[in-house]
Amino acid sequence: METFTSWTSWKHAEGPLGEALPAPTVEALREAVAFAGRWHGAQQRPTGRPYLEHLLEALEVAVAGARVSDRDVLVAIVLHDVLEDTPCTEREIMRRFGGRVAELVRWVTKPRGGVKADYLGSLVKAPPEAVLVKLADRASNVQELQRMSWRFQRRYYLETVAYIMPLAGAHPWFAQWYGEWRRHWRRVERWPA
Repeated sequence: METFTSWTSWKHAEGPLGEALPAPTVEALREAVAFAGRWHGAQQRPTGRPYLEHLLEALEVAVAGARVSDRDVLVAIVLHDVLEDTPCTEREIMRRFGGRVAELVRWVTKPRGGVKADYLGSLVKAPPEAVLVKLADRASNVQELQRMSWRFQRRYYLETVAYIMPLAGAHPWFAQWYGEWRRHWRRVERWPA
């Protein structure tokens, strides 16, 4: 199973992005990474690593893996957690990055106080571009699931199989990647609840 963990900072991402994408898209991504960095600040992932690494991993999945090149989708991937995890507003995203980016980020943002299963289930109605954002986000989260507790691994594995893998069917690269990921992690299905 291919993993995407080499873009741990903008310095590591910039060169490969410049080879894969037009300069205006790279510049938009530079601005999005700086924007996300300001909003997420010192936040950390559950593993204790800087939160920005997750955003760059999701971007790496999309660009280096799935070969996504749509500027707005890529910017939304970088910004996908700012509404959910920071005080940033949709209006601020719209002002800085446009209405389409704001809409994509809104689609992948779990409503405050909402039920996670309801939110994940609603993604079947999302536009394909928003689904790409979610698929890249979740791929970053599950590619190194072994870093988490076994209870978390089991819950997140089952959730991914139930809600995220069906979304991948319309996107061949993601369908293949998640299929390989599931084969790699299938042992989790036998773990006790």
